[in-house]
Amino acid sequence: PVSSTLYGSRFLTGEVGGSVTHQCFYSIMPANRHDRKYWCKIAGSGVCYTIISTTGYTSKTHVGRVSLEDIPQNGTFMVTMTELKKNDTGTYRCGIGSTNRDLYVSLNLTVLAGAGALEPTELVRGELRGSVTVLCPPGDTQGGKKRFWCKVGRTGCTLIADTEGYVGKNYEGRIFITPQESSGAFKILINDLKKEDSGLYRCGTGRLSGQDSPRAVALQVTAASALPRRAKFLSGTIGGSLSLKCHYDPKGNYEKKYLCRWKEAHCSLLVDADGFVHESYKGRIQIASSDLDHGTYTVVMSNLREEDAGWYWCGAKNGHTEHTSSVKLRIQKETCSSEDPETSTLVKPTLSSSPTAYSTPTQRSITGLTYAMGTITQSTSTLLPTAPPGTLVTFVTSPGEIYRERQVHGYVSCCSSGESHLLPVVLPALILLIFITITLLALIKIKLHKETGEESSATGNLEAAPIRSDLNPVKERTMEETWSPDKVHECRADSGK
Repeated sequence: PVSSTLYGSRFLTGEVGGSVTHQCFYSIMPANRHDRKYWCKIAGSGVCYTIISTTGYTSKTHVGRVSLEDIPQNGTFMVTMTELKKNDTGTYRCGIGSTNRDLYVSLNLTVLAGAGALEPTELVRGELRGSVTVLCPPGDTQGGKKRFWCKVGRTGCTLIADTEGYVGKNYEGRIFITPQESSGAFKILINDLKKEDSGLYRCGTGRLSGQDSPRAVALQVTAASALPRRAKFLSGTIGGSLSLKCHYDPKGNYEKKYLCRWKEAHCSLLVDADGFVHESYKGRIQIASSDLDHGTYTVVMSNLREEDAGWYWCGAKNGHTEHTSSVKLRIQKETCSSEDPETSTLVKPTLSSSPTAYSTPTQRSITGLTYAMGTITQSTSTLLPTAPPGTLVTFVTSPGEIYRERQVHGYVSCCSSGESHLLPVVLPALILLIFITITLLALIKIKLHKETGEESSATGNLEAAPIRSDLNPVKERTMEETWSPDKVHECRADSGK
């Protein structure tokens, strides 16, 4: 079975008297690099008898016409069989392990009287989160047949993408089949590589089961990667603007740098460093700056529309090799707070009372994508400047409206100042309530003293501590808050009587 640690072709065809070479690919890790590699043939009993292994063993029936070469640094070993015979037809295993039942991949070898030689499997390697370019050889020069990319599995080749618009769910936004050239050749571009992308693939034209331009490709994705994690989403608002910083290897000599719009395994060019701008984007997209020393260029998009939402690709081309990265743009009509800590936070566009900017223009770079943060103006969405967690950031957007936003662990919450408008009503009512309560308690105390025959004493106490009509509201609040629990209990009990 094909796995992420061992994979190879499922079928081999050879000619009587000729030779075949089978390539078996494995993940580069200490256990795989140093363990035994073997090639065996399955007998009618189901037992797989060893033909050759890296321990030095070779079966007597194959001495002189079979060889095994292991290349640990490339994660591959090759088995070559020569002087093929008709009875060499059968099922074989190439595997790794101390026994022939350990990790392996099975294949069927067919030896015919007259069979053409197959092209060797091409090895393509890429870094985790990086990108790869696969060049498919010339086939249908008329370009009338669909081009496809499929992954070889147990029951056949599973379609990943084709030029008719099909894209597998796990490859949404990160695979692109280029237009066919005059020679009939085309390219497969894949970015945001994952570990599970490792495996054996086929690319060609026409039907999956056909043999038009057969090409087998072994893709190896290295687990260790120096590439940073990139933000996959970018947010904007209708009528607003944003900037996108694209990265490439500054040591490379790239003939073209561009931004394209991805859709259904196609990518339509929008703008490039040579001055091209797509007709429908003229006046609102441009490559604003380029830094050759650091390998970056910045694309600015303005006057955003709802239909701008979707996938975009940054690309740098050098011959047949292209380094790409993808990002998905989300267009929001109204935004108060960020839902994703990896996306930028935007303020709903409002009318400004004056042309003066209330925020300081700034930029923030997020794992390869830079989001512009500018001033708040009419019908322009603006990104908020960064603030430490727990910091209160205030933006004035109109004379009667203030947005306060608190950033906590990457999330932003905001509220209108409408709640503060209740203070002029609540505060006087609270002061009046405190004054009435104090007056009632004093009257109750006087009544109690009269009933117990201590009217004169109560009167003296009241004269000693008269109620001041000009009592400061702040002092009244303090008095209310510092009453002892006993007093409160006593007042409630008396009031009940």
